[in-house]
Amino acid sequence: MSPAKQKLGLIAGNGRFPFLVLEAAQAQGFEVVVAAIKEETSAEIDSRGAAAVHWLSLGELSKLIETFKREGVTNAVMAGQVKHKQIFSSIRPDWRLAKLLLNLRTHNTDALLGAVAKVLGDEGIALQNSTSLLEPLLAKPGVLTERAPTEQEKTNLEYGRRVARQLAEFDIGQTVVVAEAACVAVEAMEGTDATIERAGQIMGSLEADASTLSRSLTVVKAAKPNQDMRFDVPVIGKKTIEVMRKAGATCLALEAGKCLLLDGAEIFKAADAAGITIIATAFQDLD
Repeated sequence: MSPAKQKLGLIAGNGRFPFLVLEAAQAQGFEVVVAAIKEETSAEIDSRGAAAVHWLSLGELSKLIETFKREGVTNAVMAGQVKHKQIFSSIRPDWRLAKLLLNLRTHNTDALLGAVAKVLGDEGIALQNSTSLLEPLLAKPGVLTERAPTEQEKTNLEYGRRVARQLAEFDIGQTVVVAEAACVAVEAMEGTDATIERAGQIMGSLEADASTLSRSLTVVKAAKPNQDMRFDVPVIGKKTIEVMRKAGATCLALEAGKCLLLDGAEIFKAADAAGITIIATAFQDLD
């Protein structure tokens, strides 16, 4: 994509991700047309200097296409989470989306968003990689904090990343929480932070004098084996570090080059302050 006065469509979900994409695109000279999801996007998006902001409900696929065509958008980026349970509970599909859903064999994230991407492409709107403007925020290989993992944490993350890889392969979730190479919690529709919170609650419910498991938790977040970087890219922010601290998690393992660190260096500062180690490795070595 050449940035010279070119328009870029931004399909914005929740969180900071769409704001970072908007800022990066503006810095590179794009005129950004935002399609903000009423059920997800922060109202703050209206005040961030986009060329235009259009508010749509989750199920309004036809309106999305019509809006981008009217604005002259031929390239778009999808950024920000849309909660899985929101998709299946709050959505009121228009005729185009209803037809798409009817033809899906499975209703997981890859199938749904992949089908949406195809419909957009057929209408002349190419969906680009959501990380294309944020390459510096992708996790680099190595230990990213002051403290390196302990031997027990290394054992946890080696086991956890194998479990997480299998979990991601079936598009169930991206996160697994481990204690002493035992799986405490896996992510489904609830999201990463809720999974970590649940793991903390499970460990807290064990009797301290009877439990054979350490209270120290390791969190592993993986991309799918064939991760489509156009959507559902793994992301981590400072909030996740705070959730980990409260849950008693001491180690976070990420997939290098596939996970976005939305708060940049602030994540590492928060982790160091909480005594949490963060390490990024190449999960593709498991294939």
